[in-house]
Amino acid sequence: RRDAFMRFISTGGKAPSVSLEDAVFSGPAPDGGLYVPERIDPVSVSTGPAHSVADTATVVARQLFSEDLSAESIERMVRESLDFEIPLVEVEPELMCLELFHGPTHAFKDVGARFMARLMAHFLSSRSEGATVLVATSGDTGSAVAHAFVGLEGFRVVVLFPRGKVSPLQQRLFTTLGDNVTAVSIDGTFDDCQRLVKAAFADTALRETESLVSANSINVARLLPQTFYYFHLRAQLPDEAAPLTVCTPSGNFGNVTAGLMAKRMGCNISRFVAATNVNDVVPEFLASGVFRPRASVPTLSNAMDVGDPSNFVRIQWLYNGDRDEISRDLEGRAFTDEQTEDAIRSVFRRTGYVLDPHGAVGYLGAKTVERGPRVFLGTAHPAKFRETVERVIEQEIPLPPALALSQSKPERVIELPALYEELKVLLEGS
Repeated sequence: RRDAFMRFISTGGKAPSVSLEDAVFSGPAPDGGLYVPERIDPVSVSTGPAHSVADTATVVARQLFSEDLSAESIERMVRESLDFEIPLVEVEPELMCLELFHGPTHAFKDVGARFMARLMAHFLSSRSEGATVLVATSGDTGSAVAHAFVGLEGFRVVVLFPRGKVSPLQQRLFTTLGDNVTAVSIDGTFDDCQRLVKAAFADTALRETESLVSANSINVARLLPQTFYYFHLRAQLPDEAAPLTVCTPSGNFGNVTAGLMAKRMGCNISRFVAATNVNDVVPEFLASGVFRPRASVPTLSNAMDVGDPSNFVRIQWLYNGDRDEISRDLEGRAFTDEQTEDAIRSVFRRTGYVLDPHGAVGYLGAKTVERGPRVFLGTAHPAKFRETVERVIEQEIPLPPALALSQSKPERVIELPALYEELKVLLEGS
């Protein structure tokens, strides 16, 4: 244990460093940047395939958080969060899927959201006030965050989602919970939802009366636990020294940012492919050097419909803004809905494996690498997109129990226009 606690700094470079607790409860930094650890130390993970994801995650979490938390607290948080398996499944020779969708909401975001909720609850127990968790979702974030915090004392959860642009199954996972979870349907796009959230965090007057907490990958407490499964992935492969390419389906770019951080921490991944749908802002930057945020375009892989990915600033920070350095570790690929459907259909007919639209984009990205072991991340259960998937493969997909249960419950939704003044009234009024 070092003498000083880990400090967190802003990617904007103009805000003072803060403690882990302050970074967790602050959301964006005062200068508009996002918090990152002031240093990324190497970690040695010697566990192998016989160890669970929780075993490996505990080792990594101690490296990240031991300066602020006891070993006992870290292990408890990890084991409560990761009480499900993350299997590595072969789809084709030398092409595997890391299935991250076996948690309670069947999405990869369960990993980060569940750990973050427990970390926040640990810190909140010593505070005299409660907190409002405010999050925008284009799909899976809302349900993962809502399930992670539902019923948790001291927290209110407000989930903003674009009306008509989230699959019905995804939506019902967070609109049917009730309790301390408020679902807000915004008449606009995910980018509008994200803009409203950013406006709330930038509203000094509001934050004097309301303790707002961000719970998407803007929050470093959601981001850092996602490094766990990259180390778990590497430990599952028989030859730990073999070159490995990992393809991460990408929207807001938190998932691949965590992967790049894991690589910086010593996780032996040779190269990453960030695969997007036609919302290809980052692949375009990697190819041309021009970063051109724009309005998002609706696609089948709707959780990735992001036109201005927030976490890109963290990637730039990791590499000091040097595109050539970024490109040594990260490659960008973009795919259309037609290509996505073709991948779902082709893989199912040849192998029987069922891809969801996001996993299909990841699969396509991995296929652009011709040789060597390749892994793509399966970020959501295909049943969450059953209308699309069943139409493409011409076969019914059974619903996992958690999804089936949510279909029988009534939805509770507040509808708002994409106006910050309306959201502010809601946040102040409850």
